[in-house]
Amino acid sequence: MGGARHPRVDARAAGEFTGDGERNTRAAVLQLLLERPATASEIAERLGLTTAGVRRHLDALVDAGLACGREVPALGSRGRGRPARQFLLTDAGRSTLPHGYDQLAGDALHYLAEVAGDGAVEAFARRRAQAVVDAKSDELAAAPDLAGRLQVIAGALNENGFVASVQQVATGRQLCQHHCPVAHVAEQFPQLCQAELEVFAQALGTRVQRLATIAHGDSFCTTFVPGDELADQPADVTSASKTDDVATAAAAQHLSPAKPGKKTSTTQPSTEAPSGRTSI
Repeated sequence: MGGARHPRVDARAAGEFTGDGERNTRAAVLQLLLERPATASEIAERLGLTTAGVRRHLDALVDAGLACGREVPALGSRGRGRPARQFLLTDAGRSTLPHGYDQLAGDALHYLAEVAGDGAVEAFARRRAQAVVDAKSDELAAAPDLAGRLQVIAGALNENGFVASVQQVATGRQLCQHHCPVAHVAEQFPQLCQAELEVFAQALGTRVQRLATIAHGDSFCTTFVPGDELADQPADVTSASKTDDVATAAAAQHLSPAKPGKKTSTTQPSTEAPSGRTSI
């Protein structure tokens, strides 16, 4: 087939198979489906394989959700035998191709800052972070204590792809985000991380401190939340100093080493909750 060149499909995206030959053939099938929907016999002719062999690969791709089949529309009277089926990529199949979402998001935020100022970027970041927490407003309101609210926030983060967990430490708890879907954009726009921290503080009703972020090169994002005995104290200079000390100690004990060449964020400032606890 002639026409424009298409991005190459990574053979690993087709799945894990027993040998390189199997993996490469399946990637070649994906590549042809990228160009246009095709039947098993059409693919077999292009690749010099048997139709039965191609069907085996197509079945595997369909089972993996990377392709789907549809009946070929009849242009005239249909003869005997089962109707031919065309196969085409699903959204999941197309996601195995290179994409530029991070670049697009970064370009959009750079443009927003240029035409509307840094305040507009901060407002966007705050609105985005708030939406994650607002989806759990009823559960936050029903949570009996700080630990319960923290678990609710962890659940909200998990539903948005952050792979979050809560770990108990000697002086409080750590909210760990083992993945960040927007890490590459957050490297350019730390407002995303700062807004998230402010929303956490408001939803929890207590001081929190960011110990590390993936965007700064750490292995995962970590937010320190003091224990109930510290959380209930007024957020004055004395309690803030005490919280910072225990947070820094927790960071030294629990954080994985940062990636080479990156600056860690262990000493980022803490964020206080607004006066009066707000149920969000």
